[in-house]
Amino acid sequence: MAAASDYFAVRPGSALKGVTTVPGDKSMSHRAVMFGALAQGETHVKAWLPAGDTEASLGAMRTLGVEVERHSDTELTVHGGQLQKPDRPLDLVNAGTGIRLLTGIMVGQPFPSVLDGSEQLRRRPMKRIIDPLRAMGADLEGTNDYCPLYVRPAQLKGVEHKMTVASAQVKSALLLAALFADAETRVIEIGPSRDHTERMLSAMGVKIVTEGNVVTIQPTPVLKPINFTIPGDASSAAFPVVAALIVPDSDITLTNINLNPTRTGVFEVLQAMGADLTITETGTEAGDPVGTIRVRSSLLKGTQVGGEVVVRMIDEFPIFMVAALFAEGRTIVRDAGELRVKETDRLAVMTAELTKLGANIIETEDGFIIDGPQVLSGAEVYGHDDHRISMSLVVAGLAADGETTVLDAECAADSFPGYAETLRKLGADVRVQVLD
Repeated sequence: MAAASDYFAVRPGSALKGVTTVPGDKSMSHRAVMFGALAQGETHVKAWLPAGDTEASLGAMRTLGVEVERHSDTELTVHGGQLQKPDRPLDLVNAGTGIRLLTGIMVGQPFPSVLDGSEQLRRRPMKRIIDPLRAMGADLEGTNDYCPLYVRPAQLKGVEHKMTVASAQVKSALLLAALFADAETRVIEIGPSRDHTERMLSAMGVKIVTEGNVVTIQPTPVLKPINFTIPGDASSAAFPVVAALIVPDSDITLTNINLNPTRTGVFEVLQAMGADLTITETGTEAGDPVGTIRVRSSLLKGTQVGGEVVVRMIDEFPIFMVAALFAEGRTIVRDAGELRVKETDRLAVMTAELTKLGANIIETEDGFIIDGPQVLSGAEVYGHDDHRISMSLVVAGLAADGETTVLDAECAADSFPGYAETLRKLGADVRVQVLD
């Protein structure tokens, strides 16, 4: 958990310049240790993300008897093989992705298990995976549909499941359970969601086919090990991208960024708003496209966001809200009610904290309305133990008048260790301080 005494001290005024990258993709890092554990042999991973959430997934796999050899913070070897009955609950701490993916794996194991986490994680809804996994035959129950989750051995059956929410976590839980089913499974999506699971499983030898909105997967309890380098996280890249857009005279380039099309929605929306943002593909890693992003400060125009692109930028809405404050005209976001069940109610929290900086935001049931551009003034704000909230408020502070104090700095390490250092490298005046 983050310590409330640690804070970001942010001063505006300096243009952002230079070339950098961001930590490894969080979604792929979760999957690297879990899928590597299911492989027969050694999976070698470079540029793994050593953040709070991914370390929780790694710790849970070790509790299952998986040997993970750490060559450095970011390079590891997962020695795959048969999972072992854990001697204690699998603690996923704050990792919502971790617990939902791992539940999909555990319902197919020949031994019982308990999956749990922090008080924050215990407030996140699990019914969305409990019900469809039960439909596959899983013996699974939650605590009033929240974790702790209690899993007992059961024979899973192949099913056709129609998704009721556009969620990569729910889809992935089903696809991972399907590896241990008695026949093929078909998952029908209601809209596009992240497909890192499909891409990585395919790279590891699973017969998995996506046709339109239908994903068909064959039972494959043992995967093939692979060697790969995890690209920089697109969600993490969104913070320096927006900072460069709204801080005058900025010009930065981010290298080795994950350009999976299910993750680039925020960049497409920003380009449509007039952002000087150039994306160039340079290769692939574990099935995901990789490349560079160059961004220069720009005069943005308000826009309307809704429909399928919402899923492809769901984690970026906190920082997108900051961008919208500096856009000319009205920005309207709809269909983003999923933000209310993240680490925090991100619609409510971002609205409240940005209001402390002088922002005028109309919060709606499933989004928000912003008329810009607006002038922000430095103030004391709070990250609410939510990494994306904390980092977004830092970017707002870079374009505000006067100094901004963002309490709860350490939670940024849940997805972006070294966040302040990365921004300082580009010329921003951001420091992590500890109150006496």
